[in-house]
Amino acid sequence: MTFHVNHPILYVLVGIIIAAVLAQSVYFLVRAMRRAKEIGIDSAVVRKTITSSAIFTIAPAVSVLVGVVALSKSLGVALPWLRLSVIGSLSYETIAAGNSIEALGMTFGDQITDPSAYVTVLWVMTIGIIIGLILTPLLTKRIQGGMKKIENRDKKWGEILTNAMFLGMISAFLGYVFCDVSLAFTGDFTGLIPVCVMAVSAVVMAICGLLATTCKQHWMNDYALPISLVLGMASAIPITAWLS
Repeated sequence: MTFHVNHPILYVLVGIIIAAVLAQSVYFLVRAMRRAKEIGIDSAVVRKTITSSAIFTIAPAVSVLVGVVALSKSLGVALPWLRLSVIGSLSYETIAAGNSIEALGMTFGDQITDPSAYVTVLWVMTIGIIIGLILTPLLTKRIQGGMKKIENRDKKWGEILTNAMFLGMISAFLGYVFCDVSLAFTGDFTGLIPVCVMAVSAVVMAICGLLATTCKQHWMNDYALPISLVLGMASAIPITAWLS
């Protein structure tokens, strides 16, 4: 059997896994609807909740679709579809895939033809995200309890700690963006591409924020992320042509 990143057997395997996840979703949806009926929640309220929740999933789904398209050139459609449909994270998956592909001596965007390299990228993308599943039930309660104690003692310090944790997470991704900036001093300006793309995305996000707050376009809150993501990726084309 000749290996290919878009081989039909990969779609079959991925389809089985995603079907199982969808079955779980339907199961819990039915259970929730039955429970709502038991405790006397009006059916109109239940339908409205389901409809609004379904509509709000459109925005993150656009972001996921963009991630699948971005990764599909190297990994095919099946693997990105799986990783970004179950417990994947768009920001994590793209970085994990890009780093592992580069570590294997290839260029991100080139289609993988070696099955060993494909499996390596698969394990890197999967094992990293599994850590969260293991640590969450073990540590979340303790961490939340500790933060709650700090907030009870001093609310200001509690807010500072929460913001510091968030900024620490963001800093990890910023390091990936700025890691090749020093190449500009050697005449290679390709390291500035992710910085410029990030700047475009930030400007678009700021504009969406202004539209949501100043112009009262509250629907923009749900679509600001995919809009900034898509326009940022689109800007990468002329920016790459300019700096390469």
